[in-house]
Amino acid sequence: MMKAFFSFACAGGAAVPLVPVRAWAETPVEPYGYGPHMMWGWGWYGMIFGPLFMILVLAAVIVVAVLAIRWLGGPWSAAVPPLHPPPSRTALDILNERFARGEIDQAEYEAKRRLISQV
Repeated sequence: MMKAFFSFACAGGAAVPLVPVRAWAETPVEPYGYGPHMMWGWGWYGMIFGPLFMILVLAAVIVVAVLAIRWLGGPWSAAVPPLHPPPSRTALDILNERFARGEIDQAEYEAKRRLISQV
């Protein structure tokens, strides 16, 4: 008994919001007259400038989205310098610099120079 009442109440409750819509649908609609209010006062110019304005707004949205993605994505990989140093200094150059600074003595320098020249 309670289940039947609940289903009847749900069906009636679902139909209540549709009542005003049916009443509005039956009201007569006056035909839209052509005049100064056509295209919000722009007249026939609105048919030309409306689509152009829509294209400009769409282009602005796309530009903002692309710039935001590029800003959030960080720099491009082509703009980042390589992580390894350029091969301008050889192992012998580094050994010569260390010997010149006095970090290694002459015996160690000669031994390492022979090892480098064998490779």
